Amino acid sequence: MIVSSALMIWKGLMVVTGSESPIVVVLSGSMAPAFHRGDLLLITNYKEEPIRVGEIVVFKVEGRDIPIVHRVLRVHEKMDGNIKFLTKGDHNGEDDRGLYAPGQLWWEKKDVVGRVKAYLPYAGMVTTLMNDFPLLKYAILAVLGLFVLIHRE
Repeated sequence: MIVSSALMIWKGLMVVTGSESPIVVVLSGSMAPAFHRGDLLLITNYKEEPIRVGEIVVFKVEGRDIPIVHRVLRVHEKMDGNIKFLTKGDHNGEDDRGLYAPGQLWWEKKDVVGRVKAYLPYAGMVTTLMNDFPLLKYAILAVLGLFVLIHRE
């Protein structure tokens, strides 16, 4: 019941926010002081909203599983509606071109997972700890499994 309820809530959030990943946890310090490691971000991805300079976006890099949260530094908008943009982490010294695929100079709208709309400070710290210490993930799963076996009604 719990797993199916969580899945329904997740799918409902996907529909409401228009994003494949409506909740993201910040895993690095590249956006400090705006966001810190462990902050939980609520993101939306409505296609009709234009991308603007200064906006914080979540995007996926080809070949990586974990999305990146950075601020839009520059936007190039063509007459045909095609938009390309450059990002940078607030705490980073340089733009994100070092993260791009070889030969790529700009992000496109298709690369965006969503835009940050709200956040909860340090609410995702458990996820950050499990990412840093993989054995902790298995320990938590073992404790939860033991708890389910012991507390049957």
